[in-house]
Amino acid sequence: MGPPRESPRRREVLEVLRAAAGPLGVTETAARIGVHPNTVRFHLDALVADGLVERRTAEPSGPGRPRTVYAPRPGMDRGGTRGSRLLAQVLLGRLAAQGSAARTAATEAGRAFGHRLIDPPPPGHRPTAGESAARLVALLDDLGFDPAPEAPGGSGPPRRIRLRHCPFLELAEEHGDLVCSVHLGLMRGALAALDAPLTATALEPFARPDSCLAHLAPVADGQVRPAGT
Repeated sequence: MGPPRESPRRREVLEVLRAAAGPLGVTETAARIGVHPNTVRFHLDALVADGLVERRTAEPSGPGRPRTVYAPRPGMDRGGTRGSRLLAQVLLGRLAAQGSAARTAATEAGRAFGHRLIDPPPPGHRPTAGESAARLVALLDDLGFDPAPEAPGGSGPPRRIRLRHCPFLELAEEHGDLVCSVHLGLMRGALAALDAPLTATALEPFARPDSCLAHLAPVADGQVRPAGT
């Protein structure tokens, strides 16, 4: 449900509907605002299309066609300011208060989330290292990291992934250890969900002037994965 398009009149129509004791028709709404019914009808149609208002058919009170009325959809106005970064700062600050255990907790949180972000392989199929790395790169791309895989000698499965963009850059500048630990855990969780024959061993923040560097390494059958995988 999105906010009303930038139109003072449209917002006024919505506020009239919200203040009413019950659904209103076009004529009633127009009379309360003091404009022509056709103007109100135009804005009501737009509000219905935006998902903020619903159109109903009122029970007839006598002979004649049923009356069309409009009512606001329940829910908070979604046109206000968001505070997602503030929430993240609050949570990261609380996590940082755990001291030496904070990085482990951040990695585990990322691992659990990464495990849910990727579809597991079909039953009976274990992806190759190359397939697993490609799935991980695609996931990181979807999340906005602008990844660039780097293979040794230019061929074979990548052993490093350059992350050329951080979607949480400002938070990383303030809580670098924790944000990077979440990212490392996320990669480990995604690879574990694939039962991949490789894992993410480390994440170097700003290993290059323009990017961070994630390191991948093979995991043999029966080998214990790094903590947090």
